[in-house]
Amino acid sequence: QVQVVESGGGLVQPGGSLRLSCAASGKIFSINQMGWYRQAPGKEREAVAILDSRGTTNYRDSVKGRFTISMDSAKNTAYLQMNSLKPEDTAIYYCNVYYCTAYGCYEGAFDAWGQGTPVTVSS
Repeated sequence: QVQVVESGGGLVQPGGSLRLSCAASGKIFSINQMGWYRQAPGKEREAVAILDSRGTTNYRDSVKGRFTISMDSAKNTAYLQMNSLKPEDTAIYYCNVYYCTAYGCYEGAFDAWGQGTPVTVSS
């Protein structure tokens, strides 16, 4: 079983910055991808930033140039640096981990979600 724990959310003024962390633990042999998603009240969950094991990143258009995803593979931890925050960035931010439990993923590939960390951008 794999646990995913996000942290770093909070209340910030427009134009401010926050750094989210996502730590994965448990039976993980390798991580194929880590990603940040968000869900605002009354809206569907949407992808914000994705980072795969080759270092390829994908960002939703509205956060490009403001958010940066990174990963410390040794710690199975991902980060989301969020700068120039806007009120429309307000949401619960969730981390997703896509991982394998054995060499070559011969046991299969799995994904796990954290419980989310709230981000509120308001003056």
